[in-house]
Amino acid sequence: MGALDGIRVLSFNHFLSGPAAAQHLGDLGADVITVEPLNGAFQRNWAVGNRFVDDISVNHITTGRNKRSIAVDLKSPEGIAAVKRLIATADVVMENFRPGTLDKLGLSEAEMRAVNPRIIIAATTGYGADGPYAKRPGQDVLLQAMAGLAAHTGSMESGPVAVGSVPIDHHAAALTVAGIIAALFERERTGVARRVEVNMLQAAMDLQGESITAWMNGAERSGPRGREGMANWFSPAPYGIYATTDGHVMISMSKPVDLAQALDLPEFAAFTEKDGFDRRGEVSAKVREGMARLSTDEAVAKLSAVGVWHEVVRDYDGLRDNPQVQHLKAFTELSTAQGSPMVMLSHPVRYDGETPAIRRAPPALGAQTREVLGEAGFSDTEIEALIASGAVVETNKMRS
Repeated sequence: MGALDGIRVLSFNHFLSGPAAAQHLGDLGADVITVEPLNGAFQRNWAVGNRFVDDISVNHITTGRNKRSIAVDLKSPEGIAAVKRLIATADVVMENFRPGTLDKLGLSEAEMRAVNPRIIIAATTGYGADGPYAKRPGQDVLLQAMAGLAAHTGSMESGPVAVGSVPIDHHAAALTVAGIIAALFERERTGVARRVEVNMLQAAMDLQGESITAWMNGAERSGPRGREGMANWFSPAPYGIYATTDGHVMISMSKPVDLAQALDLPEFAAFTEKDGFDRRGEVSAKVREGMARLSTDEAVAKLSAVGVWHEVVRDYDGLRDNPQVQHLKAFTELSTAQGSPMVMLSHPVRYDGETPAIRRAPPALGAQTREVLGEAGFSDTEIEALIASGAVVETNKMRS
């Protein structure tokens, strides 16, 4: 059982943000049907690091669970007609194509609402449905550049740095889920079926809400990035990563007087918390010198003794042995059809202390085509005719 039991979602999504959003809805109990092209959606056939587990893309492992797959030729009249019959049975249609793509296929908002007036339509785009940038490619690292995330990451000494993951895609996914759930709630209260629009540009800005707001309201700064090891331009020193003799430690909120004691820096004994802002470079440089004399274990012990917030910088491998990660059961391991293990992140929200179960492993392409069409009212004869015409496929030997 899940909060969205009985809600049917048609997902035309590809790449990452849209499929991730659809997966969250599936985790919550929605019946998510991915409508894929005959050769599979992009994330099925392309993989981060070019890594496939028994021919299953790690991207499909990332965003494919708790869904059913139907493969349809959206350029064929028969395929579009079949999709419209599916829309008649759905609560939500999701898509993250460039604006206007579904219109060209005969699936405009007006055409979908003519089939199902109660349908909620959710579109995730790079820059919005219209405007001067609407047709630009919306890709995470490009948005990092445009929205200031890259400019505000790194150091003033070394220059801008791209974040080494895709945070904008994932934040856009979370915003899309929030918008869809809000629209479903409103529809049940008022009968109004909304169009939900999320764009990655505003998602990228929202991800930086604290720092952008401070900047726009005149917060003092000497540049968009930190200096002398500082992680940013707006926090008091020594907020940042510092090297030890055998590793790195992140130092968060702290008082200069505590650092004076922990790192044997008597020159800080008379510094106030305001000096942490006003004398950032000086404080950070001295902390860097003090940390460089210590091993990681020594630094952790000294910082802990005086209550300085800190954490050892670890790679992803450290997550496997992290006792809190283990306690939260933040990883879930399933087996492929061939028996190989595949690891995925668990749903990140708990409900009454429980994580939603994985009901379906990432499906093979078109694995549920016949099943989904049958539920939409197609007869066996109609389904066979669609398969014979090539408008849909039931399975496909492409990478899945």
